[in-house]
Amino acid sequence: QVQLVESGGGLVQVGGSLRLSCAASVRPFSSFVMGWFRQAPGKERDFVAAISASAGGTYYADSVKGRFTISRDNAKNTVYLQMNSLKPEDTAVYYCAALIGIATMKAESYNYWGQGTQVTVSS
Repeated sequence: QVQLVESGGGLVQVGGSLRLSCAASVRPFSSFVMGWFRQAPGKERDFVAAISASAGGTYYADSVKGRFTISRDNAKNTVYLQMNSLKPEDTAVYYCAALIGIATMKAESYNYWGQGTQVTVSS
């Protein structure tokens, strides 16, 4: 049974940092593209970042470039999202997702999803 479990969300002040983790039971983890998406209340689920299976390629939404960093540890079956210089508009539920194929920003292409973790940035 495939499971993606996010952790690391919480409440942080503007300008602060958080690191999200996603532990994945997909096998083999090293074959999956991993992505992070977010959804704010009343809005659609938006792409945040993705990392290729080999970790050779990383991709970011324009809104987070230079502030967020996606990485993965294939030995631990875990993907991370380091979030710095957080802004109120980063407030959302953050979801981890996995797909077999080519990295994409399209949510519908991802095969597996976690339950999400809440990130709240207060001003």
